[in-house]
Amino acid sequence: MRTRNDEDRESGQSRKPKIQDESGVAVTAATTSRELAHPARDEIRLEGVLHALSDPIRMRIVREMAVVDAALPCSYFTLPVTKSTTTHHFRVLRESGVIQQVYRGTAKMNGLRRDDLNALFPGLFDSLLAAADGQADRLE
Repeated sequence: MRTRNDEDRESGQSRKPKIQDESGVAVTAATTSRELAHPARDEIRLEGVLHALSDPIRMRIVREMAVVDAALPCSYFTLPVTKSTTTHHFRVLRESGVIQQVYRGTAKMNGLRRDDLNALFPGLFDSLLAAADGQADRLE
């Protein structure tokens, strides 16, 4: 019995349905369990980015990624939350378009989508990072 997926593979077409994350941002659904859903650049919404960065844990993750400026595995981050909550935070960042996640072997690598964010919202990302750094200095 042939399925729609069989027909898509044979024709070279892929059907990646659009879904919405919890903040209402449309993301392209993954087609395999190892491929993660990310919004295309033109699907990234300002309110989704601001929502993602409004959480202190998620901002902490993004600040650490910005300092290293390289793809990092989830295990790099030492966070004061459970593993399932950490997974949730990374999912929110990915679905909002703040980070890109790809599998390398068994590790899920995380990289900032700085170029996409700067193209869509010039200066915003760097301003948010500077404000977060200033706040962290003030509170320490």
